[in-house]
Amino acid sequence: MLKKLKQATLKSLKSAGVSTLVHNSRWRRRRLLILAYHGISLNDEHLWNYTQYMPPEVFRLRLEQLRKSRCNILPLDEAIKRLYANELPERAVAMTFDDGTFDFYQKAFPLLKEFDVPVTLYLTTFYSHYNRPVFDLICSYLLWKGRNVILDMKEITGKDLKIDLRSRDAQETARVAIRAFARDQKLTAEEKDALAANLAAGLKVDYRTLLDQRIMHNLTPDEVNRLAVDGVDVELHTHRHRTPKDRDLFIREIEDNRKSIHAMTGKRASHFCYPSGAYDLAFLPWLRESGVVSATTCEPGFAATTSDRLLLPRLLDHPALTPVEFEGWLTGLSAALPRRRANGNNQDRV
Repeated sequence: MLKKLKQATLKSLKSAGVSTLVHNSRWRRRRLLILAYHGISLNDEHLWNYTQYMPPEVFRLRLEQLRKSRCNILPLDEAIKRLYANELPERAVAMTFDDGTFDFYQKAFPLLKEFDVPVTLYLTTFYSHYNRPVFDLICSYLLWKGRNVILDMKEITGKDLKIDLRSRDAQETARVAIRAFARDQKLTAEEKDALAANLAAGLKVDYRTLLDQRIMHNLTPDEVNRLAVDGVDVELHTHRHRTPKDRDLFIREIEDNRKSIHAMTGKRASHFCYPSGAYDLAFLPWLRESGVVSATTCEPGFAATTSDRLLLPRLLDHPALTPVEFEGWLTGLSAALPRRRANGNNQDRV
């Protein structure tokens, strides 16, 4: 009901000319819209998780809409500098992608290059070096792929339990149990991958095909290097996609991530994105200590000069966001409308 009301309101305001007035207003010029994306589907990932994956054809439509709206898409570093210097151009936008999965290289970047759009890639680096499917993600995806199966957990975790996977809740129950098993057993990355392969077999899903397609794989160091040479700004997202609430462990995540990115790109990364969008005020001094100059969340909104540089809002775009709603964000109208709280991806990567 709220979504339909919002769409009707945006259409009405557009017809009345209010949308154009806001888009060209002084208020909008003083604000930066940072767009956030995760994956562009190689296959059916958007059917599994539409909040994290978008079909390539929908992403193309977004880029066409940005062009039609005459948005000024700036590199993130330049956009942030100009924001706080009160020197933003009209309709300023920055484009970001989280995680660094292979589909960015295969699907997203060719489109970004075609439309000449600068982009920042927040890269989590552990699975770039161990280039197998990201464990928690692939388990969730496999449970969805095998949703017509009754899973015998005894073959996976040793627990005498059978789960009918037809519902999302049941799939989540199985995922949490598998994740807990891997954690309690202190499985290595190799052992987790073997567990995922065993899960696929139990679900009658062809794991080899997923490996060949590189579903849920991160970019390799060579691919990261090629993207960086081609102009992609590669920035911090932690090494293991987690933010420990212990200072030393937190800083280690940043430094491991930074060293890995430097080895792949030759650049010192200084911008950061909170994994899963989850942040704590305790992180802010640790980020400053680590030389981080900006950090983005998954809180929807526009960045303004009053925004904390380490708590910058972003719009998490997804296929369920209709063109009129997306346009509402480009113009600034959507900032004034009621909305549900956006969720980041709460799945760990290691």
